[in-house]
Amino acid sequence: MTRYILRRAAEMLITLLVASFLVFFVTEFSPGSVARKTLGAYAPQEAVDLLYQKLHLNDSLPVRYARWLGVLTGVVADPLQDPALKLDFVDPRGDRYFGNFGYSTLYKAPVNDVLWKRLGNTAILAGLALAVIVPLSLVLGALAGMNAGSLLDRALSTVSIVMTSIPEFALGVVLVAIFVVWLHVLPGTSPLNTSSGWSIAQQLVLPVAVLAIYDAGYVARMVRTSMAEVMAKPYVRTAVLKGLPRRQVIMRHALRNALIAPFTVILLQINWLIGGVVVTELVFAYPGFGRMLLDASLFGDVSLIEAATLIALFVATATQLLSDVGYRILDPQARR
Repeated sequence: MTRYILRRAAEMLITLLVASFLVFFVTEFSPGSVARKTLGAYAPQEAVDLLYQKLHLNDSLPVRYARWLGVLTGVVADPLQDPALKLDFVDPRGDRYFGNFGYSTLYKAPVNDVLWKRLGNTAILAGLALAVIVPLSLVLGALAGMNAGSLLDRALSTVSIVMTSIPEFALGVVLVAIFVVWLHVLPGTSPLNTSSGWSIAQQLVLPVAVLAIYDAGYVARMVRTSMAEVMAKPYVRTAVLKGLPRRQVIMRHALRNALIAPFTVILLQINWLIGGVVVTELVFAYPGFGRMLLDASLFGDVSLIEAATLIALFVATATQLLSDVGYRILDPQARR
């Protein structure tokens, strides 16, 4: 198992390097000069030319990528903090440290000061949503799978399909109309401050509800399919014919094996909850990671786009590694 984990971790690092090169290529060679996008549309041409020289933008792509990696790892000093540029881009951590993603021209602050705060906000939202999605989808999917073909199965499957079919923005509007406009029991936005008189917990209810309702239906259908397949296995039928109580058969024999396939699906929802909830964050004005990435893309904040994309890629590869390791732990055949 240790060799397998090390091999998969090495593959993950290679994947991140290749992906980071592609991200660097796309962002650096998007329309417009990097120096101009860094300083803004109204910066004087003399300042743009000076920054162009400091960043060595006339070098080849591999050289520029290597220099960018050097700044990221702390080997090379951040050229944007050079006093000669008079940009007032000052990072309290210094101009040379590991994890230096540069300076955000959108927020006028070091990328690390913006990125990790927004990522923490989305992690809170994702954690709460996942705490609702997992038990809800397991219960709905297991009940439907245990009674495959019955009226209960058809009813739960229909509910799951309806939950997944409603777009996030539409579901958010419906919940706002009910709980904000009609009942007046919850706030319509979630800025994560108490100046409006609503607590943080109250502000999180509607965004979490939208994510849970939208995603639980999909996971429940995966669990239902796996559970129905396991319930038809010969060893489950043998256990029933031997007279074992149905509850014991399900809990000891069927449920554990039925969760092997959905385990990967559940872990992959973390990717979506981190980087794919921009619609929910926009509807409720939530200061999260997805909304930050969208704003950075619209503004053309190169440093913030590169950093956010790398973080999203790291989360994706890390969850894939966890799902592969967990799958081998749950399934003895995979270990062999």
